[in-house]
Amino acid sequence: MRKARKDAMDGGVIAVPDSRGWGPARRDTPIQHSSFRKIFSMKTQTSATNRDADSTPRVQLVDVPEDRAGQRLDNFLSGRLKGVPKSLIYRICRTGEVRVNGGRVKPDYRLNAGDKVRVPPVRVAERGPAEAPSDNQVGRVEASIIHEDREFLVIDKPAGVASHGGSGVSFGAIELMRAARPRDTLELAHRLDRDTSGVLVLTRKRSALTALQAAIREGRVEKRYMALIEGDLPKARLMVDAPLRKSVLQGGERMVRVDPEGKESRSHFSEVERYAGASLVEVALETGRTHQIRVHAQHLGHPLAGDEKYGDRAFNKAMREHGLKRLFLHAARFEFEIGERSYSFSAPLPPELAAVIDTLQQRRTSTPR
Repeated sequence: MRKARKDAMDGGVIAVPDSRGWGPARRDTPIQHSSFRKIFSMKTQTSATNRDADSTPRVQLVDVPEDRAGQRLDNFLSGRLKGVPKSLIYRICRTGEVRVNGGRVKPDYRLNAGDKVRVPPVRVAERGPAEAPSDNQVGRVEASIIHEDREFLVIDKPAGVASHGGSGVSFGAIELMRAARPRDTLELAHRLDRDTSGVLVLTRKRSALTALQAAIREGRVEKRYMALIEGDLPKARLMVDAPLRKSVLQGGERMVRVDPEGKESRSHFSEVERYAGASLVEVALETGRTHQIRVHAQHLGHPLAGDEKYGDRAFNKAMREHGLKRLFLHAARFEFEIGERSYSFSAPLPPELAAVIDTLQQRRTSTPR
């Protein structure tokens, strides 16, 4: 076991696609497919192959520059390891092949200027020319732009579009906007779940990205969402203070649950309007954990409409009868300050959600408290 571990550390990781996605191949596992043998022709280096030595992947020890301070480790590695799937980046972090200042860290570790990052050799299958997104895909996201200036480009992300590619998604919002604006240096400042619509902020300058991400970490950003929940809140306004813990199930599905050992998470729910069996609420976030609103709503006993993962089956069925065909969660407002300048971006409910509200209003039984 120790020898196998040493071999893995010395030799790095080879990304091999299999039925479960991309993952490190064991050296003692023969690759049966002939095309894989062509791609991964790992020869023992001899005097006859010395001329290829320069192309052999090696361990890198990278100093983090000043302009990368505050960046997440996984995003830093994505920039260094072009074409490597995020799933493999998470794996080499988890197994300790990536180290920062000699120690293990998690993928969401925030780098400091001067940190020394050990980047293992990672070889991926050579691919042909990258497939370009269709004009319809690019046009749909480009049409959703609600603001742009020298530092920021903001879109009203449609539901069904991921924030970024990966995990079976070829093109996310960031890739589509880069295709639409090839001369811009665009980066995601934050993320929205694929099924969530609304305000998504991209940056055009590295200085804007680091400033906004610092504001997010320090809690100086106001994020407000509109959601449809089952039933009525016990009070018109309440706060959910329940730590959340993220886990990955055997099949690779990501789940989040309330757990005392999880990360602190706080959400403020405010009733907007009540209907028969449902309520429209505004949710302000103090923290930005994965699936935070969805899990906190479930924890309250008032799950979100259309939530197939954390929701209630009978409630979802009832809402489908009102025309709901997606998760009812919309990022309505995103506000922050950088220096002396204030920014406020907002997006109204998309037509498919507004239509559901119109239907529910016809049967409304009471008014807001």
